[in-house]
Amino acid sequence: MVIGIGAGTNPESVRATMERLSGTIPLRCFTHPDNRDVFSGFDAVYDPVPEEALVQALFSGEIDAAIRGSLPSSSTLSVLRRVAGVPRLERIAFLETAEGIRFLLAPVGVDEGWTVDEKVSLLTQARKMAPAFGVTDRAAVLSGGRLGDVGRHPVVDKTIADAEDVAARTGCDHAEILIEDAVCSHGVIIAPDGISGNLIFRTLCLLGEGIAHGAPVANIDRIFVDTSRASSDYSNSVFIANSLCKK
Repeated sequence: MVIGIGAGTNPESVRATMERLSGTIPLRCFTHPDNRDVFSGFDAVYDPVPEEALVQALFSGEIDAAIRGSLPSSSTLSVLRRVAGVPRLERIAFLETAEGIRFLLAPVGVDEGWTVDEKVSLLTQARKMAPAFGVTDRAAVLSGGRLGDVGRHPVVDKTIADAEDVAARTGCDHAEILIEDAVCSHGVIIAPDGISGNLIFRTLCLLGEGIAHGAPVANIDRIFVDTSRASSDYSNSVFIANSLCKK
């Protein structure tokens, strides 16, 4: 088994991850030829368009899983959508609070999870993933307010109605707006929409000292883990990819 990882900006962080996991999990780096000196002595593929090389290697079977690493988000995910033949990507983030509470969160892309069907799909996929992450598959769907807030604003009303619909169709719990309670007893959290999910992710990880371990893409038939270029260590994303390979 070989897991591919991309290196764009800050290639040293990817090299450090490869050094740390040397002899444990086989890693192959996909990076620009300008980084030959950085990855000298490592298993590396040098390509002028490393994001294309990484995705093509994944779908040709040359590697068993792929991690975006520090490659640019927009171009890498665009290549992934094109090669996978899907109109959008459904990512499910594996997060950890500063207190050590771990859970799966979706949607986390601003263009994801805007319909009941999309939320049901994300929830179903997240439940399947949960055992590989060591969290319960008990799921909670959030809305923009408490049930008692119905009538205060039409947008809030719609999020509550959508959450009730998702809960009825999947058997999950409608946790209303109480995410702080939901994470204590649920391993899967579904945000009202992609914007609020992205804000939850950013607030937790960029302001609240939480940890983003990686975000697997759920709606393709290959294992691809999305990451943040700001990470200084991609070990947890490698562990996620490795666990999903074993599953």
